[in-house]
Amino acid sequence: MTDATRRAVLAAAPALMAQAPAPQAADWSALARDEAHWARVAALFDAPPPGMIQLENGQFGAMARSTRTAYEQATARVNRETTLYTRGPVGRDMAAVRTRVAALLGVETDEIVFTRGATESLQALIGGYNRLRPGDAVLYADLDYDAMQAAMEWLKVRRGVDVVRIDLPEPATRQNVVDAYEAALKANPKVRMMLLTHLSHRTGLIPPVAEIAAMAKARGVDVILDGGHALGQAEFQMGELGVPFAGLNLHKWIGSPLGVGLIYIRRGRTADIDPSMSERADDPRIEARIHTGTINYAAVLATMQAIDTHEAIGLAAKAHRLRYLRDLWAEAVRGVPGVEILTPDDPTIHAGLPSFRLAGRTSGPDNTAIRKTLMERFKIFTIERFGVARGACVRVTPGFVNTADDMRALVGALRTLADA
Repeated sequence: MTDATRRAVLAAAPALMAQAPAPQAADWSALARDEAHWARVAALFDAPPPGMIQLENGQFGAMARSTRTAYEQATARVNRETTLYTRGPVGRDMAAVRTRVAALLGVETDEIVFTRGATESLQALIGGYNRLRPGDAVLYADLDYDAMQAAMEWLKVRRGVDVVRIDLPEPATRQNVVDAYEAALKANPKVRMMLLTHLSHRTGLIPPVAEIAAMAKARGVDVILDGGHALGQAEFQMGELGVPFAGLNLHKWIGSPLGVGLIYIRRGRTADIDPSMSERADDPRIEARIHTGTINYAAVLATMQAIDTHEAIGLAAKAHRLRYLRDLWAEAVRGVPGVEILTPDDPTIHAGLPSFRLAGRTSGPDNTAIRKTLMERFKIFTIERFGVARGACVRVTPGFVNTADDMRALVGALRTLADA
């Protein structure tokens, strides 16, 4: 990032980072608790409506104001210059963003291609995976995203494969999650491809991805990774995970405009994903694996500014802050009679997105009612999640506008509901 760009990023909150060197590892916990620092970070974003505690930052991430400005400027240029721009210089500008995103992930530029989101990315990967033969099997779990579960089931009809679904253990540990996948692969030796979610949108569980991917590879099983919630919230580099295929979002924790995602295909594996039906069947490029038609150029172009802001705040700082906010409420009510926290107190398998359940209230309507009560009675916005094997739950997703006091308010609300 150039000095000029950094000054622009910090213009909305001049004291952010105070131009100080990045903290050393021992300082991350102190930085995560520094409410004055995070108030300056929050000042980069528009505040939620007054009197509302916004704890549903998981569907997408708000753009920083500097990103919104970049988006508006890019939109104005596309609208002003129309095809003079989109059939000319935009290609160069889009390529620069692609190079920047590849550097963010620690991969090569020709290993990624833009999509409109992780769902579209994963549909292209799952539907296009061409190494399956009738009689083979594929594997997914209860915590995987609904649309991806449907895509895996689609393979039964389209590819003639068997579909194996497993329920991940609850409460989870690193070892029992690994054991669950290992047992499923041993019991189903015909599995050739499996879906693995890096950070579950239902409970926030982060399975040991690299360990599971290595185990799968040893058995001749390819992993398609759903990284929709992980990028920008969890600390990782794609190359460290050992997966050949992944779908990711840039409009969640990186903070790009809505509608920016990616496909990752490790170099040398592109031929294992069929080209889109809208491309030539023999096209070897990763770009041929997705065909979105005319895209929102401005959204992709503004991603450059989103990454500037992301890097100014710092991935490690983000990760530690979100875990700190999670711990403030989740660990405060863990053990309270009537409250179940669905992710363990192990920072290696969770980030800032956990869920809770009130004892005995496992149906969808039960958890919808809990979400509504939190909103109507306490002005705390959360979201119910369905599909967990042991019952529905309510997800709590703090963001960078949230404070320690917000989490304490949630603790008070949950104690009140548990006593009711």
